[in-house]
Amino acid sequence: MKRIAIGLVAGALALSACGGGSDSNSSKSTNSTKSTATTKAASPSSSASSTTTAAAATVKSGDTSLGKVAVDAGGKTLYLFANDQGTTSSVPANILTAWPPIKATGTPVAGPGIDAAKLGVAMQANNENWVTYNGHVVYTFSGDAAPGDTNGQGLANVWYVISAAGDKIG
Repeated sequence: MKRIAIGLVAGALALSACGGGSDSNSSKSTNSTKSTATTKAASPSSSASSTTTAAAATVKSGDTSLGKVAVDAGGKTLYLFANDQGTTSSVPANILTAWPPIKATGTPVAGPGIDAAKLGVAMQANNENWVTYNGHVVYTFSGDAAPGDTNGQGLANVWYVISAAGDKIG
């Protein structure tokens, strides 16, 4: 477990050294409540790169030590990457195994405590649709083992928890 934590911190530091920058691909956001979605998230019993299909990607509010935050359907805390350009991700592909985005084939559902008007989907450079909330692509963190964990907060000064209102908690 200690090796995993050291590896994640090393990866986060490497990411911060990469700085910002992204390609200039445009993104499209939509709001609706009907869809099917694929969610890519780590859990204690699965690898960070596993993909599960759900009837609809859901973003809801959850309680953490940081207060009410946005969480995925399983209660995992959602994060934003400060170097993203609007709804276009600038996270290097090799970092996405530690910080998997929530992917969608349609538009996600706003669960309790989430403003449906702020929830959407944005096409990325790899032609995948990723869930957005309040203009931020949302990611989970493989270092969070249980609902309510916020172990990625402030990592490398670029990863931040998203409040239930859709704002960066810094």
